[in-house]
Amino acid sequence: MDKIPSFTIDHERLLRGIYVSRKDTVGGETVTTFDIRMKEPNREPALHPGAIHTIEHLAATYLRNDAEWRDRVIYWGPMGCLTGCYLILRGDLKSSDIVALMKRTFEFVAQYEGEIPGAAPQDCGNYLLHDLPMARWESRKYVDEVLDHITDRNLNYPTR
Repeated sequence: MDKIPSFTIDHERLLRGIYVSRKDTVGGETVTTFDIRMKEPNREPALHPGAIHTIEHLAATYLRNDAEWRDRVIYWGPMGCLTGCYLILRGDLKSSDIVALMKRTFEFVAQYEGEIPGAAPQDCGNYLLHDLPMARWESRKYVDEVLDHITDRNLNYPTR
């Protein structure tokens, strides 16, 4: 079998950032998949499952309510390796196009107080696996250390 494109990225040199993972054509329209990388793979601890689950719930809720982008959001969800999330948007987009959106999203998570949307047994398949304090801490770290100082190195995948 051929290696899928996401397994051809040099994870030993990959930094935290926002990357275009792939672009696909669906029904004549371009759909862009973004790699929202919150952790350096294999060089720092992965996100705790409770934290990334809470980030998933809060960010998905925020994105699907964002006045500018809500009609373009197709999917938001965690990577299996727990180093970030995937965001799929309608449109032929570049990483730099969504920096402001990601700042707003992660600021929302970092400042969030209250009940986690969808964290009830009738709404979620693992409603007890949430960690709001850690989700807030990880989101603040991502904003302060990456999104507020983003460069081309955090927007373009390293070449092999």
